[in-house]
Amino acid sequence: MTFLSLASLGLRCIVVVLIDATGVAAQSAQPWNGRGIAAPRVAIEDSASPTASQGKTAGARAVEMVGLTVSDMDRSLQFYTQVLDFVKVSDTEVAGSPYERLEGVFGARLRVVRLRLGDEVLQLTQYLAPQGRPFPADSRSNDRWFQHVAIIVSDMDRAYARLRQFKVQHASTGPQLLPKTIPNAAGIRAFYFRDPDGHFLEILQFPPDKGDPKWQQGGGRLFLGIDHTAIVIRRSDASLRFYRDALGFRVAGESLNFGTEQEHLNNVEGARLHITGLRAGGGPGIEFLEYLNPTDGRPYPPDERANDVVNWQTTIVVPDVDAAAALLRNDKFRVLSPPVELPDTALGFRKGILARDPDGHVIQLVES
Repeated sequence: MTFLSLASLGLRCIVVVLIDATGVAAQSAQPWNGRGIAAPRVAIEDSASPTASQGKTAGARAVEMVGLTVSDMDRSLQFYTQVLDFVKVSDTEVAGSPYERLEGVFGARLRVVRLRLGDEVLQLTQYLAPQGRPFPADSRSNDRWFQHVAIIVSDMDRAYARLRQFKVQHASTGPQLLPKTIPNAAGIRAFYFRDPDGHFLEILQFPPDKGDPKWQQGGGRLFLGIDHTAIVIRRSDASLRFYRDALGFRVAGESLNFGTEQEHLNNVEGARLHITGLRAGGGPGIEFLEYLNPTDGRPYPPDERANDVVNWQTTIVVPDVDAAAALLRNDKFRVLSPPVELPDTALGFRKGILARDPDGHVIQLVES
């Protein structure tokens, strides 16, 4: 759902989500009920946080890639490469103590596949052991575990026809043309759908006067790349304290989205959203989706772990992982793993941590 003012500015947004390794609850058989993950009080209510007062940030340089957990890698590869034209660039298996400590999953054995579309990277991870829980079948676009990537297309009609050809599951009623009543998004066409595991995805077409100019240079390709990843949040001010004040993203734009087109895009009756776009120095952007109405979206499950199929991880490059971890802990954000040195670069980096944002979304901070 990309109706940001970022779009009109040709800017991207970046999202970082941190996982908490400390105090992780045991996984239950019914993970999608209950109180969920609540933001620490300081992250929501203390505007004079140490980060804000000292002006220090983790110095986010770029969103390196967006990753998600899948249940059947071969099935997912067929979907992303045949339906959406992603290209496989690496396929590897990893196991061992460093990966267990990083991901917070004992006995983990992972198959990790990196896909490229245009300039952007999507990383798929299958837990060969231990397997996590499936994607919650009753997920809605306003639940706070919602995350998607926005895939830019050169022709919405042709792209939608391709999805119909492969009998892709709808999440929107159909492609929506955003109206003039949302000035910064007017003329954008968008559609939500789901991959074989149930993850939400979006295809989006910018009119000539909006978006990064590179999206108008398709070179005959139908699927062009990833503009941003979007996450549902509870409060924009709390999320800004995390992504802007602590991590160092910049705000690229804001928008108030409403109306029948927005409702049918999200498939949420009465949807009214405050959207904020953020960017780092490179890579896809991040969109905050704050539902002003309805406000009954369910919170992030408190016992979610990296091997659950609902898991997304947004990878952000910082100059110093140790300093970033210390800063986040100092500001009372949840860091899930200690800085972990990996034995090789199979995952695309040597050192990283996981953390959670105030709503529970997971980010991975790495050194390039």
